[in-house]
Amino acid sequence: MTENMRSLRNFFLYKCLFALTFWNHISLSMANELFKSVSNDFPEDGSDKKIKSLPLLYTNSHQSKANFDWVVIQNITESLSLSEITNDNVKKLVALLSNFRQGSRLQNLTLTNMSVDWNALIEVFQTVWHSSIEDFKINSLTQLSNIESYDFDYSGTSMKALTIKKVLITDLYFSQDDLYKLFANMNIEALTIAESEMIHMMCPLSNSPFKYLNFLKNDLTDLLFQNCDKLVQLEKLILQKNKFESLCKVSFMTSRMKLLQYLDMSNNLLSHDAADVQCRWAESLTELDLSSNQLTDSVFECLPVNIKKLNLQNNQITSITKGMAELKSLEELNLASNRLADLPGCSGFMSLEFLNVEMNLILTPSADFFQSCLRVKKLQARCNPFKCSCELQDFIRLERQSGVELIDWPTAYVCEYPEDLRGTQLKDFHLTELACNTTLLLVTALLLTLVLVAVVAFLCIYLDVLWYVQMTWQWTQTKRRAWHNHPEEQETVLQFHAFISYSERDSLWVKNELIPNLEKGEGCVQLCQHERNFIPGKSIVENIINCIEKSYKSIFVLSPNFVQSEWCHYELYFAHHKLFSENSNSLILILLEPIPQYIVPARYHKLKALMAKRTYLEWPKERSKRALFWANLRAAISINLPISFEANEEQSD
Repeated sequence: MTENMRSLRNFFLYKCLFALTFWNHISLSMANELFKSVSNDFPEDGSDKKIKSLPLLYTNSHQSKANFDWVVIQNITESLSLSEITNDNVKKLVALLSNFRQGSRLQNLTLTNMSVDWNALIEVFQTVWHSSIEDFKINSLTQLSNIESYDFDYSGTSMKALTIKKVLITDLYFSQDDLYKLFANMNIEALTIAESEMIHMMCPLSNSPFKYLNFLKNDLTDLLFQNCDKLVQLEKLILQKNKFESLCKVSFMTSRMKLLQYLDMSNNLLSHDAADVQCRWAESLTELDLSSNQLTDSVFECLPVNIKKLNLQNNQITSITKGMAELKSLEELNLASNRLADLPGCSGFMSLEFLNVEMNLILTPSADFFQSCLRVKKLQARCNPFKCSCELQDFIRLERQSGVELIDWPTAYVCEYPEDLRGTQLKDFHLTELACNTTLLLVTALLLTLVLVAVVAFLCIYLDVLWYVQMTWQWTQTKRRAWHNHPEEQETVLQFHAFISYSERDSLWVKNELIPNLEKGEGCVQLCQHERNFIPGKSIVENIINCIEKSYKSIFVLSPNFVQSEWCHYELYFAHHKLFSENSNSLILILLEPIPQYIVPARYHKLKALMAKRTYLEWPKERSKRALFWANLRAAISINLPISFEANEEQSD
């Protein structure tokens, strides 16, 4: 038995070697003899399991063209790829493929640049359908003419997937049903018809085994699969780049697809009107791609309740109204390239783990996001026009505390506003706690205001500011009244050599010593004394101001009694005011008795300053020194007074 098996194996090996030698040396132009030789090379039971390559090209060439007029692109045991299939060589192709009956090792067939009539195309399909091929691809198919009804035999096939791209139909007048029913009723798992300007596809006549349908880049509309209940096994449906307009009708289309899990409706014209009837989606749908459409905020009223992955990129969404959507199973949400002004909350997305909001209009993302979206693990928010402010700083701080991963952090997160911070990475942006905490800022401002008020109040009390304000007001009012009552007397005429300011307790020294020694004797001095020179009817303050202004000098008799006198303080203030306003040297200080610093009130700071900066005459206790005292005092007030108006009047008489 062993010897028989060995002999049989050697026989097949010899036969294969003979076939390869034959194809390498015999002219390929003898087509009939060629196919006869090919058929003779296959075992009688139809098995090709011992064949390692197909006898279609020279052993030293990867791509060749025989007299069949097609190009062999790939030739291995399980895959065959041919190009340039026409009506002239399609019969030979059918004859070749008919040799690969079920059980053969050839599983993948690709035909490129195929240009045939309808009947030839059907013949190729029918041959492939009953061969060992499982995956059949046609790239660039031109169907020339004569489309008609055909009773296709779908039985007994190994086919699992058919892909047709770039179909061009030149026949302008034919029944659409004759074309579409050929594909709609196919008993395979996967069907792709892409880039073919297809405007419709029929619903299968019976329950279809389709699990995967891909109609990429066609002209399909909302009429597709409406009221179709035969796609009971469909799991994945791709309708990208078509002309769908109503999201509600798309939902109705899926409502009878009981096993549908993935739907791609990207790059269509979809919109949703909130006034539309309620949407009905397949309950099994877990992944939905609605990117690059015309959807607005109302889209959240028309979404599958069990969705897990949702792509709404590149739409016109501005916000997600709280309570609008309850997608409790949603795990991934893509809202990139919309018009969002803030991060959405997760009140309706309790299972959300990944959120993409890149390239929106988010200035200051709300820090409440991390409190609302506790299960979010990854956040993509790059390329937004961030406004670097306190709110943004709170967001960054909470992001670090929450443990959420910011994708592309930190390079893709930069400040757009304000202008002086444009281009600054968010990780390098910092504001102080005082600048961002409104409560703390208000409390600090209030405390500083209170401290300032307290300091000002203390200084006002300590320096008797109110008193000085009051005196300034009285001086101003007095000058104003003098101006209005006697404008012709604006220029003050000196009438006295000196005005004497003293405490009433020192009046004896003034009357017994000062006045007699100055007003008598040589160089008679005219002194202004309040007891004899104040004008009745005027206020004391007004009399003091008038006397000081009409006197060349002001003599202040300083003693402990002086600093205790309120009126002496008034007189000193007005005299000091004249000193600065007229830039004159009109003050004469006589220290009658030593004045301890501690008894000088705080409001007498002017007196302290005058005694510290100006020379004063001290009343000597020794009589021998008093003559010099009076001489110095006379010299200080020596001046020739102008002739009074009355004296001039007497002389004129």
